[in-house]
Amino acid sequence: SPVKINQISLDESGEHMGVCSEDGKVQVFGLYSAEEFHETFDCPIKIVAVHPHFVRSHFKQFVTGGKKLLLYERGWMNRWKPSVLHEGEGNIRNVKWRGHLIAWANNMGVKILDMISKQRITNVPRDDISLRPDMYPCSLCWKDNLTLIIGWGNSVKICSVKERHASEMRDLPNRYVEIVFQFDTEFYISGLAPLCDQLVILSYVKEISEKTEVECCARPRLDIVQPLPESCEEISSDALTVRGFQENECRDYHLEYSEGESLFYIISPRDVVVAKERDQDDHIDWLLEKKKYEEALMAAEISQKTIKKHKILDIGLAYINHLVEKGEYDVAARKCQKILGRNTELWEFEVYKFKEIGQLKAISRYLPRRDPVLKPLIYEMVLHEFLESDYEGFATLIKEWPGDLYNNTIIVQAVVDHLKKDPQNRTLLRTLAELYTYDQRYGRALEIYLTLRHKDVFQLIHKHNLFSSIRDKIVLLMDFDSEKAVDMLLDNEDKISIDRVVEELENRPELQHVYLHKLFKRDHHKGQRYHEKQISLYAEYDRPNLLPFLRDSTHCPLEKALEICQQRNFVEETVYLLSRMGNSRSALKMIMEELQDVDKAIEFAKEQDDGELWEDLILYSIDKPPFITGLLNNIGTHVDPILLIHRIKEGMEIPNLRDSLVKILQDYNLQV
Repeated sequence: SPVKINQISLDESGEHMGVCSEDGKVQVFGLYSAEEFHETFDCPIKIVAVHPHFVRSHFKQFVTGGKKLLLYERGWMNRWKPSVLHEGEGNIRNVKWRGHLIAWANNMGVKILDMISKQRITNVPRDDISLRPDMYPCSLCWKDNLTLIIGWGNSVKICSVKERHASEMRDLPNRYVEIVFQFDTEFYISGLAPLCDQLVILSYVKEISEKTEVECCARPRLDIVQPLPESCEEISSDALTVRGFQENECRDYHLEYSEGESLFYIISPRDVVVAKERDQDDHIDWLLEKKKYEEALMAAEISQKTIKKHKILDIGLAYINHLVEKGEYDVAARKCQKILGRNTELWEFEVYKFKEIGQLKAISRYLPRRDPVLKPLIYEMVLHEFLESDYEGFATLIKEWPGDLYNNTIIVQAVVDHLKKDPQNRTLLRTLAELYTYDQRYGRALEIYLTLRHKDVFQLIHKHNLFSSIRDKIVLLMDFDSEKAVDMLLDNEDKISIDRVVEELENRPELQHVYLHKLFKRDHHKGQRYHEKQISLYAEYDRPNLLPFLRDSTHCPLEKALEICQQRNFVEETVYLLSRMGNSRSALKMIMEELQDVDKAIEFAKEQDDGELWEDLILYSIDKPPFITGLLNNIGTHVDPILLIHRIKEGMEIPNLRDSLVKILQDYNLQV
């Protein structure tokens, strides 16, 4: 074009274009088809707008704006027919077509035309008529098919097109417009665009210069605002540095937007600025810049399908480095589990990095133990680090880590070398025993456990069937825990015989007794060949259980038992043996003379139920008043009390005689 182009208009498909210029020419043509319209007017045409669906044959329409608003429609024989939609209110300064609605602005205000009914449905007057409409033009944009946003001067109106109820129709249009939001802005509006339920406003800014105190043009502003019924809330604000902003006017700036892409174009005489809605990549950039790595990692994980610029792993590695730099080694090591996942190369790299800064211990707890498994060298390196400085930590790792993570032989040798310097160290010995167990060298492990008197020794024997290894270690086991040892030996008689155990314990009779006693309690007959030996053992180490043993054993030689009991002056046991051997009178005599226990003597006489024994008892008691009392109290049901009373000497004082006589009379009455 030899002259200035005033406006370009595209339909929604982007296949048809309308152009108008300062010399009055209007052209509408297809970019991919041969159809074309040319018209030259006698005045400059400022505005052109093609129908949004111009690509369809029955929507071949466009409007032009100068002094008049003209609608061109293609009719019969492909001829274009013009019709005047509006005139008489000054120049048409802006037209926006959406669906079946055309909105335009002239010097007086904004109108909306319904193309279906060909009726004008509203007139929104201009607020500030003091502003020149050519210097402060009206900005129009459709948010959707029924919502128009108007910006003029410093006033914003959001209008909603609604259907009129049938009862209100009469001769009115079937649609009407309601202003749902209205507010003023701080600066003059150069352009408007919707962003979800918010607004993007391009503002022309004037300010007072501090140096000259004269009003001058400042950088234009791009604001995002949240409309409220009578005001707005500023969400964000950016001042744009465009070339030559000091000389620009409000009409020199325009805001265009691409609906599908959330792209906004700020047009000034010398620059075009593209504004793009911030995405998750930008958010992550900002978080990383502020060293908010935890939040950046979380944001990346949530949006991993949409982020293009960042990788979760890279953010995670940066986070680990940041924590290491801050000296938070434990937190950094813990994060390795989540960030490094199954990547063995990265794991090994991080371990070497922790080694360089002397923090292998920090990462040791979090090293993977299965799926994935690192090279054995990595685990050995950590174990050597602990072995040099922390025996307890070393022992913990050996207990927690599976034995196949590292070369067992190397670690065993290292522990043996350390034990040369400190041979009595219980922690190292215990750990060495565990390493021998992993290596299936159970005999060596058992020796250490027994030396240490470790509680796991019995579990080890059972688990790995080490009974052949303990044949010569029975004394050690008994010394460590005789109860558990005896139970284990008795439970496994088929593996270690009773005779073998007794033989091994020959020099430790106290342990021999513990074993034989338990054996006797389980089975009175199994160890019968040792019952004679047991008499001496009970007499020496466990007298309280001697009498029960004598009572229960049928294999015990009574003469031998009597000899031992008499030698040791065990009265109760001797009494029992005498009575069992048929020598009741000697037994009774011993009770009376040695024990001096009348109740026991009476009890014994009752058990034997022998008249001669009662006679012996009365004869022995007759000169002992306390014995007489005992006899009087108990004799009534076995012997005629008169026999006893006749024999009591004249004048002898007997304690509680009256009570005893009353009891005799009561017993007699009862018998009668």
